[in-house]
Amino acid sequence: MSISAAQVKELRELSGAGMMDCKTALNETGGDMEAAVDWLRKKGISKADKKAGRTAAEGLIGVDAGVREAVVVEVNSETDFVARNAAFQEIVANVAKVGLAYGATEAVAAAKYPGSDKSVTDTIKDAVGTIGENMSFRRSVKLSVSEGVVATYVHNAVADNLGKLGVLVAIETAGNHDAARAFARQVAMHVAATNPLALTPDEVDASAVEREKAIFADQARQSGKPENIIEKMVEGRMRKFYEEVVLLKQAFVLNPDLTVEAALKEAEKQIGAPAKISGYVRFALGEGIEKEESDFAAEVAAAVKS
Repeated sequence: MSISAAQVKELRELSGAGMMDCKTALNETGGDMEAAVDWLRKKGISKADKKAGRTAAEGLIGVDAGVREAVVVEVNSETDFVARNAAFQEIVANVAKVGLAYGATEAVAAAKYPGSDKSVTDTIKDAVGTIGENMSFRRSVKLSVSEGVVATYVHNAVADNLGKLGVLVAIETAGNHDAARAFARQVAMHVAATNPLALTPDEVDASAVEREKAIFADQARQSGKPENIIEKMVEGRMRKFYEEVVLLKQAFVLNPDLTVEAALKEAEKQIGAPAKISGYVRFALGEGIEKEESDFAAEVAAAVKS
């Protein structure tokens, strides 16, 4: 019998299975929708397994903090609609709590989810069928200091400590922690806005440095200057490059007359002791994930015709 696109679409919505699986199930059961659902279940084609193939590039960034430590995590979903779901937000907040205890991504994924005997990974997989679309725990980074503070900042927050972009900034100091945390939060806001490549010039990726030097040198040679002058020109251009991409060398967003490094020196007056920015982490939701563009109508038509 002929299976219509509408039947395939209906079965897909009922079962969460893929287009071709739905078409096969309907062919095998003579178009009986209920029997087709049972056929898919018998074949072990579960909602979670099928949805796991769909790109999850939305979701939320979550942060959590302790006395001298903080963590930022990313949990992805397929749509922004699910990211606004209270159940999904609870999952992200709980994953952040686990992240504060365990730190690294692999350890967090394998750790027990709060109030459960199941791991974080298995708990999220179970929630796929309940919430209705693919979800995944992507990554976690924790910063800590032996003496000092780690501040957090969430941009575009949808709930406490949950949003589309999260930043941690660690400051080592023996001074006033409240003052240090206030300044660290300002730096976190700066990081959210400028997305620096590294904390110091020495930490910039070597390949990026060589690429910039090569570009600047080629540009300088076009001027016809001698090599010794070109070398000086490249040095000057590299200083400008570091001012643009290195956190400590950037103009401080809250006071562009100062670099972040100089602003830290000013902040030491309130902190009451020497202070050092020892690290930062910036998570932007979905960065690096290749998003799929799909035409649902064309997908249905192709499945029915094949």
